[in-house]
Amino acid sequence: MNSTIAYLTTQLDRAIVAALGADYAGTDPLLGLSSNPKFGDYQANMAMGLAKKLGQQPRAIAQSIVDNLDVAEICEAPQIAGPGFINFTVKPSYLTTQLQAMQLDRRLGVAVADKSQRVVVDFSSPNIAKEMHVGHLRSTILGDCIARVLEFRGHDVLRLNHVGDWGTQFGMLILYLREAYPQALITADALDLGDLVALYKKAKQRFDEDPQFQEAARKEVVKLQAKDPDTIKAWNLLCDQSRREFQVIYDRLNIQIVERGESFYNPYLAAVVDDLRTSGLLVESNGAQCVFLDGFVNREGDPLPLIIQKTDGGYNYATTDLAAVRYRIEIDQTDRIIYITDSGQADHFAQVFQVARLANWIPADVEITHVPFGLVLGEDGKKIKTRSGETIKLKALLDEGIDTFRQDLEARLVGDQRQETPEFIANSAEVVGLSAVKYADLSQNRLSNYVFSYDKMLALQGNTAPYMMYPYVRVQGISRKGGIDFENLGDNAQIILNEELELALAKQLLQLGSIVTEVERDLLPNRLCQYLFELSQKYNQFYDKHSVLQAEEPIRTSRLILSDLTAKTLKLGLDLLGIPVLERM
Repeated sequence: MNSTIAYLTTQLDRAIVAALGADYAGTDPLLGLSSNPKFGDYQANMAMGLAKKLGQQPRAIAQSIVDNLDVAEICEAPQIAGPGFINFTVKPSYLTTQLQAMQLDRRLGVAVADKSQRVVVDFSSPNIAKEMHVGHLRSTILGDCIARVLEFRGHDVLRLNHVGDWGTQFGMLILYLREAYPQALITADALDLGDLVALYKKAKQRFDEDPQFQEAARKEVVKLQAKDPDTIKAWNLLCDQSRREFQVIYDRLNIQIVERGESFYNPYLAAVVDDLRTSGLLVESNGAQCVFLDGFVNREGDPLPLIIQKTDGGYNYATTDLAAVRYRIEIDQTDRIIYITDSGQADHFAQVFQVARLANWIPADVEITHVPFGLVLGEDGKKIKTRSGETIKLKALLDEGIDTFRQDLEARLVGDQRQETPEFIANSAEVVGLSAVKYADLSQNRLSNYVFSYDKMLALQGNTAPYMMYPYVRVQGISRKGGIDFENLGDNAQIILNEELELALAKQLLQLGSIVTEVERDLLPNRLCQYLFELSQKYNQFYDKHSVLQAEEPIRTSRLILSDLTAKTLKLGLDLLGIPVLERM
C-alpha cells in the first residue's frame, strides 16, 4: 500500500501546515503500519515530537491536524488514540480499487524507480585454486537477491565477482607444483580441484616454515607480474579450472555474475600510489607506504596504518580495492557501489572508503556502501565445520540439502500412498533443497549470525521455503481442479471484500511495493521474506476458512482473483529472492 502511504503523507503535510503554520511544512509525520489491527491500518506519531516545540499537549496537536485532514477518499474518519497517535483505517472500496489495478499490472503495483542508477554489486568473491565453502554462501545469495531487487526496480546493475586471482599465494602454489606435480602447470585439469586445494595447503605450510621457499615464491610472483610466458600459462590453467568449478555452483544456484578479479586492476595500482603520494596522504612507515586515518588504532592504542605498498614494492588488498573504487566510478560511471562481505571486513572497507574520499575519488552524488553479514553457525553455536574441523564445502552443503528433502519427500509419498515419477521427485528435491538453503539465509537479518539446520529450513511449517511455496501450489491446485484460467477471469470482474480474512489478505497484498522499495533502500532481504511469510499465513487462513470454488458468484470470482494475486505475488517475491516455484509438491 505504498501509494496509500504517499497519499496520507501528502495530506498530513497539508494538514500540519493548515493547523500549525508554514514553518512546520515538511514535518515527518512518522507514518507507518499499525502494530495492532485494532488501531487501524496506519498510525501517525508526529504529535508527540511537536508537543515540546509548541508547548501544547500531543492530543490537542493531533486534534488540530485531524480537523484539517481530508482523507475521506481512501480512509474512514481518522481516530486519535493514547497520548496523540492518529490512526487511519483504509476503506474496503479503496482496497478494491487498488487490487483491481494490481491485477491488471504485470509488475503487481511495484513502480520502477524515478531515476535509474548504474549500480555495482560486488559479491561472492571466492579465491582461485580453492573450493567454494560455506563462507561464500551468504555473500553469493545476498548479492544475487540485492541485485535482483535493484534490477526489478529498473536500475542498471553490474554484478561483479572480485575473485582472488593474484598475489603471493600464486607464486607459492606455482613453485610448489613445479616440484610436486609439474604436469598441473602445463596440462588442463591434470589435478582435481580438491587435490589442488590439498597441495595449496602443503604449499602454504612450506611457505610459513621455509624462508628459502618463501623467497623463491616471491620471485615467482615477480615472474607472474612480469608476464613470464610459462608462469602466465600455469596461472591461466589454474584460474580456468577454478572458474569452471565455480560456475557449476553458480549454475545450480541460478546466479548470474561477471568475473573481474584482483588481476584486472593490476595496471591501475601504480597510479593509486602516485596519486595518494601527490595528494600528501602517503606516509612511509617501516619501509612501507601507508595512510594513517583518524579512528583506527591497534590494541595498544597506536595508529593503525592502511598499507598501500609493501616494503618489497608489492601491493596490498587495499591498493587493489582503491583501484577498483576509482575504476568503478571513473570508467563504469556508477552511481552506487555495494560491497557484500562478512562483517569482519568492516574496518578494512571503512578505511578504503575514507582514503578514497580524502583523495576526492568519490563524488558527492555517488553512494558507496559495505553490506556486512554475520557467520553461519553449526547447531553447537560455533562456526560451522565438518566433524574433522574442516570448513564445509559449499557443494557438499547443497548436495545434503537436496538429499535430505528427497528422503523426506519419498517418506511422505509412501505415507500418503501417492505415486510420483522419479523425474518429479528429483526435480522437487533439487528445487526445494536448494531453495530452502537460500531462504534460510535470506530470512535472517544479515547482520546476525544464524544456526544452519536442515530440519528447520526444510520444515513445511514456519518461515521456510517449503511453507512459502505451499500457498502457490494450492492456487495451482484450484486452477487444475476447477479448470480455471486465471488470465480470463474478466477485466471487469468485481473484487468483493466482505470477510475479515479477505480484508487482511487484501491489505497484505498491497504492501508489496513498499516492501520492495524498503529492500532497495536498506539492503535487508529478510524484510521481503517476512512479508512473504505473513502473506502465506494470511492466505492459508483465508483458504482454510472460506471456500473458493464452491462459493456463489460473484464471491467465487472475487476469491479466485484474490488467490491468483496471492500466487503471482509469491512467485514474484520468491523470484526476487532467487527462488523458483513448483506447480505441484
